[in-house]
This record gives sequence, structure tokens and C-alpha cells, in this order.
Amino acid sequence: MAYDKFTVLQSTCVPLPLENVDTDQIIPARFLKATTREGFGDNLFRDWRYNNDNSPKEDFVLNNPTYSGKVLVAGRNFGSGSSREHAAWAIYDYGFRCVISSFFADIFKGNALNIGILPVTVSPAFLDKIFKAIEADPKAEVEVDLPNQKVTLVATGESEGFDINGYKKNNMVNGFDDIDYLQNMKEEISVFEESRPF
Repeated sequence: MAYDKFTVLQSTCVPLPLENVDTDQIIPARFLKATTREGFGDNLFRDWRYNNDNSPKEDFVLNNPTYSGKVLVAGRNFGSGSSREHAAWAIYDYGFRCVISSFFADIFKGNALNIGILPVTVSPAFLDKIFKAIEADPKAEVEVDLPNQKVTLVATGESEGFDINGYKKNNMVNGFDDIDYLQNMKEEISVFEESRPF
């Protein structure tokens, strides 16, 4: 399944300045029964977003109309815990295309890259600058430039580089998942096959 191409994203942000957010908090286990990737966004951070009677918790950031955008800015160690892919699915289905943190759990990071979410790892100091910029102005924007591997605070021009695996970068720029990548190489694969002795 192909995903949206990701080149340069400029967006406002949703701040979640909590550390050690694990996958069970991102999408609770009771919502993992579905077999397709759609609909998980409704239950993203379910237990933080809603009371037991399904009424929204007013103090949770996703229920605050002040904040919106395609970038989730999270505290250190985001996506720890179980390896469930559903956590990445829920973030994508909700509408986020990028998560910025100072550290990601490896399995979550891989799951995010596999479905078109860009996990951007920045230094703790730069993450703090982003949080402070959003606190000062909820409409503050960041620009995430994947080709140049740079994230910038639009208002001040302050920026920092980030690392990404070259294969995953190529896939995101082209909107490919792993199957799309192989299908795009059909001709080269055929030429290679024909060059091999039986």
C-alpha cells in the first residue's frame, strides 16, 4: 500500500510534553482486534482523551481546539513498550505525518517509517525550543525538510539536522512501502534474473 509522498512539511504542531509514552497509551490493547489499518485514529490516546462515559477530557491536548496540525511533538522515549504496529497506524489515521521527539523506541520508529510517518529525532535542547515556541504561540509552525534532513522553527529560522536510513528516506520521498519499492524495480529484477544461469 502506497502512502503520501513526504518531502517538505510545514505545519502547526500538537504538543505532548510527556516522557515514556508507550504503545498501550497510544492505542490501548482492547482496540487491536481490527484487521485493517483504518479507524484507529478514533482511539488514539483513548484513555487520555475520554472519560469512562466517552465524554472528552477537556484538559487533554487533542481535545483542545487551540492546537492542531500534522506534527506531533512528544517527550523523550516515545513509542516504548509492546511492538504493536497499531500505534503507528493510529497516529497516521488521526492525521499526523510527523512525530518529533528527542528519542524513539526502535520498533515504533521502524513501524512509523513503514507506513509513512516521519519520526524526527532532535536534541533535547532543540525539542525544548520547539515546546517553548508552541507554548508562546500555539500557531507556531515547524518546517520538516526530508530531502535536506532538517527541521526548522519557521518564526525564528532556528534549525537542526536529523538522521534517517537512506532506504527509508527514499521510500518516504516517493510514497513507497516495501512492496512498492520492489515493484518499482521490476525491470531491474527481470534483467538480473535473465543474467543468472539456471
